[in-house]
Amino acid sequence: MIEPTHDVVIVGGGHNGLTAAAYLALAGKTVLLLERADRVGGAAVSAEAFPGVDARLSRYSYLVSLLPQRIIDELGLEIELAQRRYSSYTPDPADTRAGLLVDRGDTDATGTSFDRVGAAADFPAWTAFYRDTERVARALFPTVCEPLPTRAEARVLVGDDMLWEQFIERPLGTALRNRFQSDLVRGVVATDGLIGTFASVDSPDLAANRCFLYHVIGNGTGDWDVPVGGMGAVSGELERAARQAGARIVTEAEVSAITPDGEVRYRHGAVDRVVQGRHVLANVAPWVLQQLLDGHASASVRTEAAPGAAPAAKPEGAQVKVNLLLTRLPRLRDATVSPEAAFGGTFHINETLTQLENAHAQADRDGFPELLPCEIYCHSLSDPSILSPELVAAGAQTLTVFALHTPHRWLTEENSDASRDRLQAAVLASLNSVLAEPIEDLLLTDTAGRPCIETKTTLDLEHALNLPGGNIFHGPLEWPFLDDDEAPSTAAERWGVATGHPRILLCGAGARRGGGVSGIGGHNAAMAVLEE
Repeated sequence: MIEPTHDVVIVGGGHNGLTAAAYLALAGKTVLLLERADRVGGAAVSAEAFPGVDARLSRYSYLVSLLPQRIIDELGLEIELAQRRYSSYTPDPADTRAGLLVDRGDTDATGTSFDRVGAAADFPAWTAFYRDTERVARALFPTVCEPLPTRAEARVLVGDDMLWEQFIERPLGTALRNRFQSDLVRGVVATDGLIGTFASVDSPDLAANRCFLYHVIGNGTGDWDVPVGGMGAVSGELERAARQAGARIVTEAEVSAITPDGEVRYRHGAVDRVVQGRHVLANVAPWVLQQLLDGHASASVRTEAAPGAAPAAKPEGAQVKVNLLLTRLPRLRDATVSPEAAFGGTFHINETLTQLENAHAQADRDGFPELLPCEIYCHSLSDPSILSPELVAAGAQTLTVFALHTPHRWLTEENSDASRDRLQAAVLASLNSVLAEPIEDLLLTDTAGRPCIETKTTLDLEHALNLPGGNIFHGPLEWPFLDDDEAPSTAAERWGVATGHPRILLCGAGARRGGGVSGIGGHNAAMAVLEE
């Protein structure tokens, strides 16, 4: 079946696709958005993960930092983000009866906590370091919804050559070792460069630096906030804005091919359909787009590659996510810190810099780390609305554990279940290494009597969300600026959304300024279309 031509066809209904649809429909464009799942939202969704248990978890992505207030305001989104008083808590692996609690509401208490873990000298260094990241954030974050600056222009915006060298030009590990003495403090800082990124902080390719930059620049502060109502509330608002503006959204629409002239083939309702778009926005990973282009890939998806270049290697994710529903928060070995404070921010487990680097080295050699580096986040402490009143009254809490340095290469279709079980056991063992009681004893059960725990591996993400290799960023992150020798000649190149085909633009996490729940890729693709 051949459908009428649309101004824009968007392939993929994740939050970036919805953002682009809303902007373009508001501008009077005819927009068709195609989503292969039975609902939109992609990784930014909420779901009842455990049968018969009234708890809607942010199943994949879970915190918000990079969504610009500008997008919220321009699209009229009613999104509430709850700030967390506590930044982080990190048990000392040398003696888990003590830990570092960073309390943004009490500077003196934070200083005392640094002293308790033998890092008193690092407290002023910590304050100065994050004062510096805020300077970089205030300089660079306003540019993410504008045409790309050049490297030289971005450097001028930062206005401090020392900071530019530390964060942009030299491996992150150099700054960590120069500015902090404590292995524990270095590790807490380093984790922002390793979320979803399989890298050493000393790698000369600066992958950790790019990841770190995106984790500290959000809205000029770097704060990571809790979406009230869960991630589904964010995507729900974007869907409402897109539909209200006039975008047509079709779910359960499996796209099978895209041509350079804007033809999109898809199947919906057991009928094969063809639609023509004056522009096609790909809210899928560049690797996936390359497969959809298939025989039409005479030019690379990435414009910075030479025409005719072979596709880049398939991306690889390196994380595992475990969602748990507990009867209550677990007790800590550290009697000086309440569980509510420890789990009120990011709870770091086995993440000293040495542990992080050793885990990466072991995993890179196809070895399984003795203790997985992990981070925990408790949504329900900041936003109990995701739980039923009965669960709230009973004291139930959610925990999300995000483990690092677990590369996709460990998983295959044949060992999927066994690998998931092994990774889940490793995550629980790492968690139990710092708790005063086994986490398994606190798990609620569903209506069938099964423990309320689910594990999402990179292979699960590949199957459920079409993320190649389970890479949550759709591929390697890129700097939010152009190199000085890059000369953009089209709107798509200026906005960082170009492919090798003029009518096809990237609009997801694989765009030049992608990664995280931000809407930036969708906004910038829409701006490129409107500019043309």
